[in-house]
Amino acid sequence: MIEPDASTDDLLEMAEQAPNLTYFAFAKNAVRQPAPAPTQASVGQLPQVLAGRYQLEGLLGAGGMGTVYRARDLLHEQYGEPSPYVAIKVLGEDVAAAPDASALLYSEFALTRHVRHDNVLRLYTFEVDQDSQLAFISMELMRGLTLDKLLCERPGGLPWNQLREIALPLLDALVCAHGRGVLHGDIKPSNVMLCDEGVRLFDFGLGQSEEGVLDGLPQLSRSRFNAWTPGYAAPELLDGQPLTSRADLFAVACVLYELAEGKHPFQRVPSNLAQAQGLHLSLRAPRHLPWYCWPALRAALSFDPQARSITAHQLRQAWHSRWAGARHWLGHVQVRRG
Repeated sequence: MIEPDASTDDLLEMAEQAPNLTYFAFAKNAVRQPAPAPTQASVGQLPQVLAGRYQLEGLLGAGGMGTVYRARDLLHEQYGEPSPYVAIKVLGEDVAAAPDASALLYSEFALTRHVRHDNVLRLYTFEVDQDSQLAFISMELMRGLTLDKLLCERPGGLPWNQLREIALPLLDALVCAHGRGVLHGDIKPSNVMLCDEGVRLFDFGLGQSEEGVLDGLPQLSRSRFNAWTPGYAAPELLDGQPLTSRADLFAVACVLYELAEGKHPFQRVPSNLAQAQGLHLSLRAPRHLPWYCWPALRAALSFDPQARSITAHQLRQAWHSRWAGARHWLGHVQVRRG
């Protein structure tokens, strides 16, 4: 975890000893200066109005790293906007206490904005409240149901026609993200919502850009901040390997399997333990999944990242077209196991 008591000088000293500082914005040769550390007001208590504009009205949700509130945009309301509501995301208290917290939130903002896809949550602004020095993101207010709640209502899984309406837009979003050089890092049912405007993938807080993309962004140190979701993180992530597009494929495959079957493919056991226990040996095609979709999905569920050579685009094509799914991946699954 990020160490909230570490001073900037301590972090600079650590940067000389290890190249994977929590954020390289604190390295001595960095061009940009780190954002000011949050004050006690930003960590312990939340202002009622942020940046003189966003009036917080209620809690929408809280996770391990961030908290999201419903807010009214007073500026838009003043100019007659009939629905001036937005969502505001701030970092959780434990994370916000670190001197590089605002860099973490800005990284999420930049990655999400870089993707720009209809099935990815729309972010509006990244701002810092001047009085409290609290960084926050304003974004669209989604009204709908996250997939984890949907699964509670549909414990037997979804029929193919409903499953397909969720799977294809979700895969479209992932194809776009990977095509733009952005890795999500935390795909799971609670980070996908079905709303009035369609499917939305959100929370790129653990994401990162690939080499050559958004090079100015600070990079999260996986050795100091380990926040993977064990039931959906690929084995190599839990074993300390870097995030890759193949890890995203494993996570989205777990979600798709769960939607089709009504239960997680590996009983939500951390994937490295599931691999050690041989849970993949008894894995069967979900009941609601057409036969031609299973080979590609099974390939994406491989514990071995080398065997998980399918891309998001190929998985999407397999689910969209019967023959694209059958021809290529049937032989692949028969040859590669595990």
